[in-house]
Amino acid sequence: MRNYVTLLFLGALLLIVGCKNKKEQSISKQDIVIEKTDPLPSWNDVNSKNNIIAYVNDVSNSKSENFIPIADRIATFDNDGNLWAEQPAYFQLFFAIDRVKAMAIDHLEWKNEQPFKAVLENDMKELKKQGEHGLVQLIMATHTGKTIEEFDADVKGWIATAKHPTKNVTYDKLVYQPMLELLQYLRANDFKTYVVSGGGVDFMRAFVSPIYNIPSEQIIGSRIKTKFEYNNGDPKIVHLPELDFNNDKEGKALNIQKIIGKKPIFSSGNSDGDLQMMQWTASNKHKSFMLYVHHTDSIREWAYDRDSHIGKLDKGLDQAKKDGWTVIDMEKDWKVIYPFELK
Repeated sequence: MRNYVTLLFLGALLLIVGCKNKKEQSISKQDIVIEKTDPLPSWNDVNSKNNIIAYVNDVSNSKSENFIPIADRIATFDNDGNLWAEQPAYFQLFFAIDRVKAMAIDHLEWKNEQPFKAVLENDMKELKKQGEHGLVQLIMATHTGKTIEEFDADVKGWIATAKHPTKNVTYDKLVYQPMLELLQYLRANDFKTYVVSGGGVDFMRAFVSPIYNIPSEQIIGSRIKTKFEYNNGDPKIVHLPELDFNNDKEGKALNIQKIIGKKPIFSSGNSDGDLQMMQWTASNKHKSFMLYVHHTDSIREWAYDRDSHIGKLDKGLDQAKKDGWTVIDMEKDWKVIYPFELK
């Protein structure tokens, strides 16, 4: 009887061990599958993709001499032309144009005043002649005098219905699928991702947070001055018709230091307006990664760089080649451009 019990005990023990080994084998197989899962499936097997993955693997490996603590894994991304499209004009300009048309009933004088006259007559050639000064006038007229809640509602209403003039989809559909994957991949490896854009910060915060999965406090952009009104116990913050900070070129590096307080180790942009952000990142004591999106796809998107009226990539492209920064060739490197192209 004792021998029988002993045999039962040994058999049960072997069964438990066998199950444990099978479980461990199962977990190992699962781990192998996870390791083989492509973190950037919308990218072709090209240098830009391989460079990104090699860098992330290196700096997140605790045994690597290039290991970077989680607290220092800061990644900054330009928005226009880098996370979503920017042609034939910045999307915020299209918003301002639509707002001018909606507000014109209360501003009859705009029929005879530039740049409003050009907008109301759909004269884009004349509007272009108005230059940066005209753009500022449109922004101030359509973005100011309202509380931040009112402006937020205006932007959300517009983004839900307005369509791009050539792509004929709402503007929020024109984000770049490969860059959405990159943002997710970095966060999965404990990077903290920020948007650092020349676009208006309140304009972006109104709707890009859920698209990029980046909280509003991690969205940095140009600012219009505001004022606080107590309003008899109902406090309001109101936009004023004056620029507070232009978050472009050297302004990006300055704002990164002011708001984030740390140098990024990873930065991505598409124009000379991002160059100072890249240079600031490259000066990090940690191993850093600079990534430029080069618009080379005239069929699926647009092809432009050194001579473009927006998103000009000239000095940045030269420094990228000189210093060995990674440059995405949109035509060759990306399987798809936009999420709606996924099968």
